[in-house]
Amino acid sequence: MPLKTTYIEAAPTPEDVAAMRGPVVLEFGTNWCGFCQAAQPLIAQAFDRYSHVEHFKVEDGPGRRLGRSFRVKLWPTLIFLYDGKEVARTVRPVDASDVEDGFASLPHPQVVQVERAAAEKAIPADPDPDDPASP
Repeated sequence: MPLKTTYIEAAPTPEDVAAMRGPVVLEFGTNWCGFCQAAQPLIAQAFDRYSHVEHFKVEDGPGRRLGRSFRVKLWPTLIFLYDGKEVARTVRPVDASDVEDGFASLPHPQVVQVERAAAEKAIPADPDPDDPASP
């Protein structure tokens, strides 16, 4: 996914975010924010290694529902999500490693595949004694 360069006003709803699957980064800020502008090269550098992660650049401010639902106070704030749930947050990064730490908190794709496969093959908690296939 390409890195977004402009904060958009039309943000997804909190319900849309909760329904998102896989790794996603929500970046809250505004196009006129000096801190946001200064952080862009750091964010871009970190995203170079994680281009597979979906990126939403969301314009924030008073009355913006999505930012309030994540209790965003300072810009830029990056929320790292996996399957719609927050796993990490970076506020006003000063170094690319600040952003990379957030990416490192996301589950690794191979680990998730193994966990999902294991869950699909999980043995029921109470095996059926009448079922010869039960352990």
